[in-house]
Amino acid sequence: MKKALLIIARSGFQDKELAAVRDALIKAGFSVELASDKKGSCTGKFGSTEEALYGFEEIDLGNFDRVCFIGGPGAVAMADDAIAQHLTRSIVRSGKPLGAICIAPTILGKGGVLKDRKATVWDDGKGTQIDLLERCGAFYADVPVVVDGLIVTGNGPEAAAEFGTTFAALAAS
Repeated sequence: MKKALLIIARSGFQDKELAAVRDALIKAGFSVELASDKKGSCTGKFGSTEEALYGFEEIDLGNFDRVCFIGGPGAVAMADDAIAQHLTRSIVRSGKPLGAICIAPTILGKGGVLKDRKATVWDDGKGTQIDLLERCGAFYADVPVVVDGLIVTGNGPEAAAEFGTTFAALAAS
């Protein structure tokens, strides 16, 4: 069975995005596991609870066919996490699909994997996240879901179902 890894914040992941992406992956025949910066209990922005089976340092990318970072306010800190940034580069080097939704594309931007690529991101209405992606070398697209090679980005909860379906359907190289 194909396996997908969804990376969520220990506190403040976006519940709706996680549910939609997980549902799309399961519907497409994937088994889904969760990770965070540390393994254990995680709480969503709207109060749902999930169990991360892996902390960042325990993730073996060889066990997964694709990896996705889920957004929400808790994902902001991940953008500055050196291990999360390293994971983005390792996933791209592996030739496996990589996804990020909501504010999580900033993790990919700071990881250096969006340079010279099209991407979208949730923005605070002030251009903060858009500016960050552009400073990281990305070409911002004001659309719900963007596919550039094996990288899929989505701009927030309203795009979660489309993002999940698109991410699940992307063929690995």
